[in-house]
Amino acid sequence: MTYLPNIVFAIILFCGIGYFAKNVKKLFRNINLGQDVDVSDNKPERWKNMARIALGQSKMVRRPVSGFLHVVVYVGFVIINIEVLEIIIDGLFGTHRIGLSVLPTSVYGFLIGTFEVLACLVFVSVIVFWIRRNVIKIQRFWKSEMTSWPKSDGNIILYFEMVLMSLFLIMNATDLHFQGLNSGNVISQYIAPMFSGLPETTLHFIERSAWWIHIVGILIFLNYLYFSKHLHILLAFPNTFYGKLTPKGQFNNLESVTNEVKLMMDPNADPFAAPAEGDVDEVPAKFGASDVQDLSWVSLLNAYTCTECGRCTSECPANLTGKKLSPRKIMMDTRDRLEEVGKNIDANNGEFKDDRKQLLGDYITNEEIWACTSCNACVEACPVSIDPLSIIIEMRRYLVMEQSAAPTELNNMMTNIENNGAPWPYNQMDRLNWKDEK
Repeated sequence: MTYLPNIVFAIILFCGIGYFAKNVKKLFRNINLGQDVDVSDNKPERWKNMARIALGQSKMVRRPVSGFLHVVVYVGFVIINIEVLEIIIDGLFGTHRIGLSVLPTSVYGFLIGTFEVLACLVFVSVIVFWIRRNVIKIQRFWKSEMTSWPKSDGNIILYFEMVLMSLFLIMNATDLHFQGLNSGNVISQYIAPMFSGLPETTLHFIERSAWWIHIVGILIFLNYLYFSKHLHILLAFPNTFYGKLTPKGQFNNLESVTNEVKLMMDPNADPFAAPAEGDVDEVPAKFGASDVQDLSWVSLLNAYTCTECGRCTSECPANLTGKKLSPRKIMMDTRDRLEEVGKNIDANNGEFKDDRKQLLGDYITNEEIWACTSCNACVEACPVSIDPLSIIIEMRRYLVMEQSAAPTELNNMMTNIENNGAPWPYNQMDRLNWKDEK
């Protein structure tokens, strides 16, 4: 008995999982570049949201056709990959279908039969997805931000799933021992006749080839996740757990501004008093966000979780009326910039070197963020609790409080509020004159 296949399998498995772990570490590093924010409150509600939205797919089924197909692919792909446990054991120890040695034939057959039915359903669903994307060309998949890579990425994922499901069924159909059990070959029994008449050695070669390509394909797909929008498979769970629980659109108060207001309202405070020693930071905190490091780590997690499905953009009233804003592009740009910052850190021995770029300006324009109506349609539409509005608001805050770069109309309104106590350009003494008009 030769142990070479087992050694080769162990090396491939170690390299695949090792590279994935390396990228996961980089992912956590990049997310932690964001500002700290406390999201440890109301854990029961957070667990409930994760179970309902991420696990239960409650927001996906609001669009019945795509929602149902997505649930089929999600459930099927997850359950079918239980078979990977058997493949790993067989690969490491040189066994063949170890499950038959552990489970009764009827139970094993039921499991494999379930996997085969799900694989067939996943294959059909993926074909429908491909047709919707490439033949019907649903509009949200063809917006301007969906450049060559995002479009190719979506199709690559579909091709991966088609191939993996096909290999699983071919592997079962050409396994003479498994077919001989006549248990569990619910779908593969109809594929087996395609290989009838072939020598047993050829069937064994096809079965082994399908087995090897299937497991190597799964490891490749696992490592492709980091570079793909399909990363939401893993991040949808923490993203929904840490999702916003406060009313949608509610602004957070800056501590520094709050302290200033309290100081102004305290009759006993001396506004001219020097701050206590140690109370002044060497570098004042920035108001708002101009780059990814200024955003909260939850916003950066949102960016990595984005599925690029376009539901947010298809619901955005600004986008629907021809404005430049696309909430999906906001999230894609944030992720692209975060990746660029991460590569900068990798290239400079763990430290970020100023590259004279930033998220606001180089990726996202002022026109985009001021087009937002703050209606929260994008937040409501997102199937995995992503909040593009929080990023938009932070960049607006930066423009207003750091750059004084708000639109003229907004600057006029704020000036009127400061001088007249109202948005209108009327003296406070004249604000009730309208009641005397006939």
